[in-house]
Parts: sequence; C-alpha cells; structure tokens
Amino acid sequence: MRAISCVDWISFFCDKRMRMHVVATKTAAKSNKAKVNVFHQRLGTLTYYQACHMLGDDGPKLIQAGRNFEIGSSEDDVYLGGDLLRINVHDDAIEGGVAVVTITLQSGRSRQLQTNCEQCEVFCEHLGAAMEYLLDAKTDLGLALPPDESVPLENLTASELQVRALAERHKRASQEPMRVRSMKPDEPWVDYVVTSEQSGRTYRVALRGMDQDNTFCTCPDYRTNRLGTCKHILHVQAKVRKRFPSAKINAAYRRKRLSLRLSYGNERGLLFNLPYRKDAKLEDIVGSASQAPVADAQAVLRQIQALEEQGYDLTIFPDAEEYIQRQLIQQRVREACQQIRADVEHHPLRSELLDATLLPYQLDGIAFAAGAGRAILADDMGLGKTIQGIGVAVLLEKLADIKRVLVICPASLKSQWQSEIRRFSNQSCQIVLGNGAVRVEQYASDTFFTICNYEQVLRDLAAIETTSWDLIILDEGQRIKNWESKISNTVRQLESTFRLVLSGTPLENRLGELFTVTRFVDDALLGPAYQFFHQHHVVDDRGKTLAYRNLDALREKLHPILLRRTRAEVAKQLPQRTDELIRCEITAEQKEIHDANLQVVAQISAKKFMTEMDRLRLQKSLLMARMACNSTFLIDQEEAEYSSKLERLGELLAGLIQDPTRKIVLFSEWRRMHDRIERRLDTLECEYVRLDGQVPQKKRAALVERFQQDPACRVICMTNAGSTGLNLQAANTVINVDLPWNPAVLEQRIARAYRMGQKNPVHVYKLVTTCRSQPTIEEGLLNTLASKQELANAAIDFESEVTQVAMTSGMEDLKRRLEIILSPPQAAIDESQQRRVEAEAQALTVERREKVSLASGQLVSAALSLAGELFGSERSNQPSAEVVDKWVGKLSQCVDRDEAGRPSLKISLPNDHALRDLATTLAKLLQ
Repeated sequence: MRAISCVDWISFFCDKRMRMHVVATKTAAKSNKAKVNVFHQRLGTLTYYQACHMLGDDGPKLIQAGRNFEIGSSEDDVYLGGDLLRINVHDDAIEGGVAVVTITLQSGRSRQLQTNCEQCEVFCEHLGAAMEYLLDAKTDLGLALPPDESVPLENLTASELQVRALAERHKRASQEPMRVRSMKPDEPWVDYVVTSEQSGRTYRVALRGMDQDNTFCTCPDYRTNRLGTCKHILHVQAKVRKRFPSAKINAAYRRKRLSLRLSYGNERGLLFNLPYRKDAKLEDIVGSASQAPVADAQAVLRQIQALEEQGYDLTIFPDAEEYIQRQLIQQRVREACQQIRADVEHHPLRSELLDATLLPYQLDGIAFAAGAGRAILADDMGLGKTIQGIGVAVLLEKLADIKRVLVICPASLKSQWQSEIRRFSNQSCQIVLGNGAVRVEQYASDTFFTICNYEQVLRDLAAIETTSWDLIILDEGQRIKNWESKISNTVRQLESTFRLVLSGTPLENRLGELFTVTRFVDDALLGPAYQFFHQHHVVDDRGKTLAYRNLDALREKLHPILLRRTRAEVAKQLPQRTDELIRCEITAEQKEIHDANLQVVAQISAKKFMTEMDRLRLQKSLLMARMACNSTFLIDQEEAEYSSKLERLGELLAGLIQDPTRKIVLFSEWRRMHDRIERRLDTLECEYVRLDGQVPQKKRAALVERFQQDPACRVICMTNAGSTGLNLQAANTVINVDLPWNPAVLEQRIARAYRMGQKNPVHVYKLVTTCRSQPTIEEGLLNTLASKQELANAAIDFESEVTQVAMTSGMEDLKRRLEIILSPPQAAIDESQQRRVEAEAQALTVERREKVSLASGQLVSAALSLAGELFGSERSNQPSAEVVDKWVGKLSQCVDRDEAGRPSLKISLPNDHALRDLATTLAKLLQ
C-alpha cells in the first residue's frame, strides 16, 4: 500500500479550518469546493486496520492478494458519487473479465461501510483489491483525511500514524491561543517569537518557507516528534498566509549565508544550509552533509576547519554548537571510562575517587554512567546507588571539569544526600532552604552540589533554568514516570550537559513509565511517544493494552544508557538474607468482616461494566478486607478488638527484643495499626521511634539518627512514606506487618536494611493472616506480588530472552488479579452486611415515626387552635391564665418527654373508628 504523503495531506489542511478540497471525479460535477458529505468523510478516515476488519478474519490476506489485480484509469473503472463508490476490478479468470465492487453506507449506521462484489457471495480478493485501491488513492480521489480517531494509534499503519500526529498538531495550532511577534513584520521568511498563553512559555520559530525543510522551532515537541513541524510553526504559517499575498509566499526564500544546524528528523545529526549562491569549492568541502545529517561531530569539525581555512563565513546555530561540544567532551570522557572499566577490580580509583573503598561493581557503575554521559542506573535497591551518583559527579569533575551539580530527590532524602556527600567527598554541598530570594541566591552560587526536592523544582523553575547545570541527578527517578504530571513535565524541561537517573524501579507498572524516565536522559533514543507505543503496545479495538511486544529491540536500544545489577549478581558482596513467613490464623470476628467485604468485591468485579461508584465501592471493600486481616480495630474503634496478627506479633517482638543485637525496622501501611503495635512495645518496655507521613520533614533526620546511633532504641516503626531511599544499615531485622500490592514497595521496605553497608545477616519477616477454610486476600497477595516484576525484568534485563509479555491494565487488570487473589464465598447470607442493613432500616423507621409523630402533633395543635379561634370568637372574653394553667397541669399528667425534652401527648382511643372520627373532625376544622 502506497504511503500517503504528509506534504499531500498538509496541502489539504493548510488553513485554520482545515478546509477539505474535494477533487471531483470524472463523472461527477466539476467543483473546486464540493461539500464533503458523510460518505466521503467515512471513506477519507478509513484506516487499513478497519479495512481488514471489514473483510473478515482473512482481511489482510485478501488485501495482499488484491494487489495482483488491475484497476484501470478510465471513467468507467472508478466512479465516486455522493453515496456510492464503484470500482471495476479486472480479472481474466472470471466471465466478462471484470468484477464490479461497490462500497456504500449501511442504512441507519452513518459510519459503517458496506461492501459488495457482483461476482462473489463471500469476502473475496476483488473486495481486497478495491480496498487496496481506496486506501492508496485517497489523495487522487480528494478524500485525504486524518485517520478515524476511534482507531487506537497502535492499530494504524506507519503512514496513518504520521498523518494522525500531524492532524493533532494542526488542531492544537488552530485552537490554542498564542501571541506571535515577527522580527521583521514586512517579511514572511524571518524569525518569530511565539508565546503560548496556556503554558506561558516562549519559543523561537524560524520560517524560511512552508515546507518542512525550511522551518525550525525551539520547543521540545519539535525536537522529538520527528515530523519536521509543531503547533507553533503551523500557527505561524497560518498567520503568514493571512498576512501576506500569495505572490510573496510563493516566492522562494533565497538563503544568503552558510550555516550549520541540528536536524531533528528520524536521524539526528548536523546539517549544512548552503546559500543560494554557492561555488564548486564550497560544495566539495560540505559534500553530502547538506543533504543528509551527520552524527559524527569530529567529521563535521574537520569540515568547519576547512571552511574557515578557505575564508567562508559560517554561522553555527546554538543547538548545533551544543551538540558538537557535548559530542567532543563525551568522546574524551568515554575513552577514559572504558579504560577504568577494563579492570575495575584493581583500578586505583576504587580507593582514590571517594573517601571510601568502592566495590568493583560500584566503580564499574560510576564509569558506565560517566562514559554514557546521560544514563539510568537501575541497580536493585540497597546496592549503593547514592554513593555511585556522588562518584559520577566527582569523576566528571576530574574528566570534564564540571562545576555545578543539581540533585533532585524526595524531600525526606535531602539530609541523607548532604550527609553522604560530606562523608564520601570533599566537594561543597548545600540544601536549598529559605525564602524565595535566598533560594535564588543558592541556585546561582558556586556550590558544587545543590540539593532540592521535586516539589521545589515546580516552585523555583525560573531560578533553576537560569543556572547553567553541568550534571542533574534524579534520585528515585521513577517520580517522573507519569508523563502528564506537572513534576514530570517540568523536570524534563531542565537542561544540562550530563544527566543521571537513579532508580531501582524505573518501571513499576507500565512500559510508558520507562519511556518517560528514558526521555529525560535521551529524548531521541526511543523516538516520539506515538511511535514508541505503536511499536511496543498490543491493544484491542478500544485501545486497552493487551500485551507488550518487541522487548528485545527495546533492550537493545536501552543498552548504551541503562545499567542494572541485581542482588544475585553481587550476592558474594552482600550479607546473607533470610526470609521467613509467619502465618496468623484469622479470628471469627476478623473473618466475618473480611468475607463480607470480599463478597462485595466479587459481586462488583463480576459486572461487565462498572460505574465510578462501583470502583469506589470496590476500592473501599478491598481496603477494608486488608485492614480486617490486621485488626478489627482498624475498622470499628467502638467494638472490642480482635487480631490474631497483633497477638503473634507481640510474641515475635518479645523474643526478638530479648536479643540485644537486634535492631528492627517494622512496617505497616496504616498509622492506626502502629498505634496498636506501640502499645505492645510499651508493654515490653522497648524504646522506639516512629516515622510516618505526618512526621514533619525537619524532625525525620533526628528520628533516623536516634535509631541508627542509640543502642537503646531498638525499633523504628514506619509506614510506606518511609520506605523510599532511607539507609538504615544499623537494622538487621525487617518485619512486614502487612503486604503491599506492589512488589517494588515490598522490596523498598526490605532495602532499608538489606543494602550495601550492611555487615550483619538480615532477617525478613512477613506476617500473613490465613484461613483454613478458604484463602484470605493476604494469602492471594503472596501469589501475585511478583506478577508485575516480569515486565520490568523483560524490559531492562539485558540477559532476558523474553520478547513479549501479556499485560492488562485498569479495571480489567484488577478483575483478573482478583480472580486469583479472591476465593469469594458462595452466595450465602452475609450476616455482617445483613445486620448493618437492618440497623440502618431500623434507624430510618424510628426517624420516620418521630417525624410523623411531630407532624401529627403540630397538626392537632393547629386544628385545636383553629377550633378555639372559631368557637371562641362568639365570646369576647378570653380564658383566664389560671384556667389555662389548670388544664396544662391536667394534660401534663398524660405527657411523656423524648430525649430532646419535647412533650409527647398520648391519647388512648377505644378503636380504629374513633381514630378515623378524630381525623375527620381535624380535617373539617382545617378546611
């Protein structure tokens, strides 16, 4: 199938309205602006994927076979009308030699096409030939349109994918408000300053014509999309078309000077722009470097020197100059690092680089990252990524003379970074603190290491961008994994010659996370997002991810910039680790709550479609089932507490604390669970500290310091808020009171103690609530915690041979996992839920009775007052206060009072007839 030219497509959508230019067919009325009808729109947006589906399971084969047939160019061979496309397919094997194929819209279904072949009763090769012709000749038929938006981008062909990407940028160019200022308002082919009113960011657009080879923009999208244009360029082009006459626009731009630019196409490299007046000597020096980009900076540098020697004046654009400088520096650094890696075990830098003796694999990691220039260090947690990050900065200071390093890390780790920098190096270091003016001064200072947290980058972006950073280190780099988050977008805008991402989990759940992290390191390596997902995602018709593919090709691309070592690879250098599973039999009270919530989960997950309320109920029920495995107190603080896990934990702690060498890190996800645990620690007279999300950042360092240094402080109680980045080598025991959903979180917990620097064996306990009759949700988690690890290993483990991993996402993923985790009870009576419903109904009934009683009392009072007014009007005198008080006293003997102190008058009637008579009397009085 012939690819639709992007230039052809742009020619049909050059103005703001993307007006469709329809070329009339040979038998249709001649019109330059024929109105596009629904049928034409459907033909124009038809994709190859949809065409295959229209022809059944053998659609691709039929279209392939259809290429062998001939479709003539005469008026009789192809006819396009308002509601019919007729194509004559020439086939010598059939009677008459021609199969007539028609394509129409199905009645009542505006988007559904119907095909028919007069020669065949089933899907056939003639239909395949017609579909092939339609897809190939859309431009000739005047039907070129962006692909149907309902088709996921993963199911488009390469040419359709590019057309859609262009269409998206045309749409944004026409809809997003921008301010444009021309450097020379009287000329079209000049530089423009474009400011986006949505983001507030300003970019330079260079316009030297309307084709892709003569445009440039400084925005990130232009650098990475490989389309040769962006929304800013398209917006400027639309304004230029309106401002200048056609004659001036059609006049070709004549380049007057020789220049060198950076090409951002499929192959990034350096490209010479030659002036329109050029001589043979100039063309001989530049050679093919004016037609195809050159990636070798050394070769281009030799050409630059030759041009200068011959007296040619060359303009080098800033991005090209930066590219050359970085290439030259990196080549020198890479050669030095290769020598280090050749014999890391005996290299003197193991003891000379930092104020510590590096392990061989640590020096190798430092040399790898420095040699790559921009790299991801994805070692398992606990293998010393922080010291390697410090080592990379110090090594680059020696090899590349870098002056400023920006470390971006979680707020809880800033003090730790400062402490380890001072411990292992002699470089100056500062943590960004204080008011705005003070922070600006800190960023601009000559301090070697500047440490800030991710949230500060959002707040201090202007100050950070105005500082020239040589190296930016992202610690816990998975924090930028969310492509659409503000933090991710802001961090990826930062500029530096060298970049390093430290993350034990650069991929936690989805492949897109790894793409986003890699984009910070090298924005060109994996291509634009639309191409990456198209290459590696397998989706269904609705775009839901079913699997990931071509992972071998992904590993090959990542190999130069990503290094990952597992604990198994350096096991001889790590202390022994022992894992022990402690099972706690669930109590009847815990089981009642647990099963009731799993019953709700089973009912909701069985639904074919879920509402947002269903999702909320599902999440809450899962949470309560997990909490019930810990303690009933987490759910209901008013009732007696039942918890087999707390009892077993108390026994475990009592035994461990008797050993004076034990230092324990204890994890639970819930603060209220820690409250219960601390009561047992108090009973054991054990000193402890607690670190959770509500502990202020300023106090955390002191708590960690006490646990590390004070022998009397035996336990540190932590939620998952403290499971990332902290080094707790003083600990030799890790207790997981409950299990998280994600295996990465579990390993982050354990890595607080089981890491480099640990000199003692580490014992890891996992407490799991079990049930003899059926598995609990925690038992199910034991079997599913490793499910997400398969994708991470396949994507970044270079020894892996896996090329495809099945993957589901969203609620479908949750449903499938729940099928494994849950063994819901049969449709028995949910006694706990039944009691709650009955109590709720009872409360509502009592409330209704109270409202009816109060309303009835008001009704009787009103009726009697009215009767008093009616019958008392005949008498001028009112009853005396003494008489009224007497009646009040008598009536009070029949009155009861409720909890609010309101009087309730009870009247006994002889029968139901008397009740009706009273109601009738009241009704008459109130008419």
